[in-house]
Amino acid sequence: MKKEYKIIFEMPKAYKSNDVLNKLPSPISNQMTEIYNYAVKDYGFYLLDNLIDQKTVGEAMKIFIDEALKYSKSIEVVEF
Repeated sequence: MKKEYKIIFEMPKAYKSNDVLNKLPSPISNQMTEIYNYAVKDYGFYLLDNLIDQKTVGEAMKIFIDEALKYSKSIEVVEF
């Protein structure tokens, strides 16, 4: 079982994702399993939670939400 999220915000056209991606915790556990995965999309960020380590996924989600709020007064987080 997995959970998928979209973090939707008004992303600037010339958005550079390097800074935010460098802040993310490792998506790989000590047992070499994928904790989460992500992508930068035209609507914002995509986050896949593999339900392995909620603390690590929570840190990644917070980083993405904080980044989105730098550029938009309101954002939308959608679980699908």
